[in-house]
Amino acid sequence: MEEIEIIPKILVVEDENIVALELKKRLKKLGYQVPSVAATGMEAINKAKGFLPDLVIMDIRLKGDMDGIQTAQEIHERFNIPIIYLTAHSDDETLKRAKQTEPYGYILKPFEEDDLRTAIEIALYKHKMENCHNK
Repeated sequence: MEEIEIIPKILVVEDENIVALELKKRLKKLGYQVPSVAATGMEAINKAKGFLPDLVIMDIRLKGDMDGIQTAQEIHERFNIPIIYLTAHSDDETLKRAKQTEPYGYILKPFEEDDLRTAIEIALYKHKMENCHNK
């Protein structure tokens, strides 16, 4: 029996529209589904609840009341969805806060497509293995 390949669904959380659209385009080119993009923390949580993506790519600086780190924590706790941060910020305080959310990756902008693809594949595999062992 042939195994059916399931194309991973990725939620992009990025408040700069041009960056979000470019990231969505690159992800689709790499073979992923990007059903939705969110610009704020609350929008991201609602969209994650709505279609339960396989992975979230999260910017740290977002418009609204919640930043990406707070949003990632909420999504991870509520839905057990892996998070990869994609951000321009690597200062000590931001890194310290981000680490506490146990992200599956941390990519600095500007990024190379290969780095993004590698981080996504490792995150998806790691999450799958963790869920297999927890059952």
